[in-house]
Amino acid sequence: MAKSEKEPLLIKRYASRRLYNTETSDYVTLDDISGFIRDGRDVQIVDLKSGDDLTRQYLLQIIAEHESRGDTVLPTNILTDLVRSYTSQAQTMVPDFLSASFEMLREGQSKMMENLPTPMAGVPGLDQIKAQQEAFMKTMMGSWSGPSVETEPEEETSAAKDDESELEQIKKQLAQMQAALSKMGK
Repeated sequence: MAKSEKEPLLIKRYASRRLYNTETSDYVTLDDISGFIRDGRDVQIVDLKSGDDLTRQYLLQIIAEHESRGDTVLPTNILTDLVRSYTSQAQTMVPDFLSASFEMLREGQSKMMENLPTPMAGVPGLDQIKAQQEAFMKTMMGSWSGPSVETEPEEETSAAKDDESELEQIKKQLAQMQAALSKMGK
């Protein structure tokens, strides 16, 4: 590949709304772009005439198409909370929260893959990672539906494992975020 894998793949949108891959000099579809992203490549989509960055618009369109086909990743309650976040003071915290949440998910997946002796060995711990992620999301999203009661974060024990200590840190951060959200709602 001529360009660095770190550089986003530049896609230009023509006036005809056709999308042009500048690396391969051919037209691409949303499914093609989705495939590039699944393969780990970042993309940048710009309007040829105005130079406007249209990446967010097209990424949202890709997500909407997947969700409408039944490839649901975002439960209705999460979508509802996202809509609410646009009209609340929590809007400023949502991007950071989502970014941290997906980073935690990526790290968990990486650790899980490192610990697998072979691809066919099953997926030990997947249910635990999924439950932790769901609890994390439910705790954070639950605080947007109304004022929450402040809770004291649990103290770490000196005998806690690394994973447990990371979980405790996350719980403390969530409690701090809930307290901040609760104060914003007043």
